[in-house]
Amino acid sequence: MAGTIKPRDAKELRQAVEWALNESQTLDVRGQGSKLALGKPMMCDQVLDLSSISGIVDYAPEELVVTLRAGTPMREVEALLAQRNQMLAFEPPDLGPLLDQEAGQGTLVGAVMGNLAGPRRVSAGAARDHLLGFSGVNGRGEAFKSGGKVMKNVTGYDLSKLLAGSWGTLAVLDEVSVKVLPAPDQTRTLLLLGLPDEAAVKAMCAAMGSPHDVSGAAHVDGRTALRLEGVAPSVEARLKGLRHLLADAGATMEELGTLESRTFWRDVRDVAPLAGTQDAIIWKISCPPTKGPGIVAGIKAQRPSAKAFYDWSGGLIWLALPASADADHSIVRGALGSMGGHATLIRAAANVRAGVSVFHPQPTALAALASRVKESFDPKGLFNPGRMG
Repeated sequence: MAGTIKPRDAKELRQAVEWALNESQTLDVRGQGSKLALGKPMMCDQVLDLSSISGIVDYAPEELVVTLRAGTPMREVEALLAQRNQMLAFEPPDLGPLLDQEAGQGTLVGAVMGNLAGPRRVSAGAARDHLLGFSGVNGRGEAFKSGGKVMKNVTGYDLSKLLAGSWGTLAVLDEVSVKVLPAPDQTRTLLLLGLPDEAAVKAMCAAMGSPHDVSGAAHVDGRTALRLEGVAPSVEARLKGLRHLLADAGATMEELGTLESRTFWRDVRDVAPLAGTQDAIIWKISCPPTKGPGIVAGIKAQRPSAKAFYDWSGGLIWLALPASADADHSIVRGALGSMGGHATLIRAAANVRAGVSVFHPQPTALAALASRVKESFDPKGLFNPGRMG
């Protein structure tokens, strides 16, 4: 049974990594542990628990920057920002309920290390685009820093792009600074009802390509949703323009006000439409938006009971499949074929995840590059070994 190391600050974190390096002990790196069921199961010698390295270090609302420690729960960050009517623009999802955990348990650092972003990714960018600076320890036991607290900070290497999406396999962070933005005064959602998938994606792409500044485009349960945010007069004018643009889409139109819109998009962000499918396998598929309906159709041809919805204007597909011994990975990845994109297994039993590639297999050249990056940061394989294998 693995022991637990629980450092209280950056100094103790470095000491813990140095000890693990000297003793050849592998580390299961955790913040609040909300995403343990995502990735391949790991067999580590020690749990490195970062939950005590917690708290807000600095918040400068006028500079649109917040700095916090690694174990700080997301709910604390969001509550702090709400006091000044600000937000994390990339809408990090709360995947706790989807992964059979309580809501609100995740950390901002965990979302960054997974490069997780919600519906606003299509307009505001990914998590890595909002990471200004950070400090941590690599697998050599060396403390390091990157970036700062301003957007234009040149260090020679864009480590944010490397660490975001690495799932804690390259380094352990103890502190991060992220960009925040003012929250919109008003949110309205235009709903187009009853469109089939292809027509829905066409409408979403038209909306995103328009001058109406759409900040979210999703197709869920026969409802094609387009989000507009900002001050009331601007939202009203853009909503009118969007209605005119899509008048020939062949759909009945409805609207959601601010409160209904926030609830709707929070559910999309947190994959709530699939959270109730308790025994289902959950996949996340990223693809060119116009290829999404064909990919889903190909999967449903072999698994008619599959359930799917689209986000990111069709470029993100959330898919639920009946439980199976191999997560139907050959069907899912086979459906991508020459269409492009990649599929990540988000939820499945541990024995299923142990037997398939959870993350999409990389091309040979990219896999070789990733191996060299891993060798540079963590040559002894201390951090989360096998999680992305």
